[in-house]
Amino acid sequence: MTAEAGLSVEVHVAPMRPFVSAEPPTPGVESMWSPMSSTLIAGERDAVLVDTLITFDQVDALADWVESRGKRVTAILITHGHSDHWIGLARLLERFPDARGLATGEVLEHARFEATDQGTQRYWRSIFPGEIPDVPVLPGLLKEDELELDGHELRIIDIGQGDTEHSSIVYVPSIGAVAAGDVVYNQVHMMTAYTDAVSREAWLASLDAVEALNPTTVVSGHKRVGAPDIPDTIEQSRQYLRDFTRIVEEQETAEEIFAAMLKLHGDRDNPWVLWFGARKAVAKRG
Repeated sequence: MTAEAGLSVEVHVAPMRPFVSAEPPTPGVESMWSPMSSTLIAGERDAVLVDTLITFDQVDALADWVESRGKRVTAILITHGHSDHWIGLARLLERFPDARGLATGEVLEHARFEATDQGTQRYWRSIFPGEIPDVPVLPGLLKEDELELDGHELRIIDIGQGDTEHSSIVYVPSIGAVAAGDVVYNQVHMMTAYTDAVSREAWLASLDAVEALNPTTVVSGHKRVGAPDIPDTIEQSRQYLRDFTRIVEEQETAEEIFAAMLKLHGDRDNPWVLWFGARKAVAKRG
């Protein structure tokens, strides 16, 4: 937790959990969903939550945790359009009726696609059967690039590429804090499956932009339970991406990519994400 200048930042993390995967298994790698965070930025009376978690039990535990802080939630900001970061919005708005779900225009466009595309909806319902809403609730459009919280500025920055394009971050200048969504990862394998060498270069540029804010607190959307929210995670994420791109160029098979990356980054949570990324990288070669 960071507390200074009248604002505090606290982080709730849902641990890794199994999910139903259609991907071919690899020995010793269980299909797991990575640990996920939601960030509560609070003033004396009001608070803003960043990202929502996924399943009913995760969202209920998050809501209980937020309620225990005794703040009025006025907004729930969504960092990017992947459904695991916003699909809990319906349930959270029931618990916090004063709140508005909000996202930048490009993030909202991506979320709307995931909410309306039948194939994408089937995917999410298949991996979390009976655990997510049948009818998703989308965030509203954030018309400005900042919010005011108890007299303090929160900047919502369209940072560009993270593990998906059109990602945003929330920057709190008064306390030097960034809720980085899936731009920065913290001791968890990075989701490279939806990137290629070019978009990973753009992702590196996004990490440079986060670093340029000179934050003292950096909260990753996917972080190990108990991991400190420190700016070192920016360079650690950069190194992971550089290594992945190099190894994809050097190795022929998904198994070889997987093994080479584990030698360098085997201490990260959830190797299933690495296996998935390695398979997609080989498939992209056509």
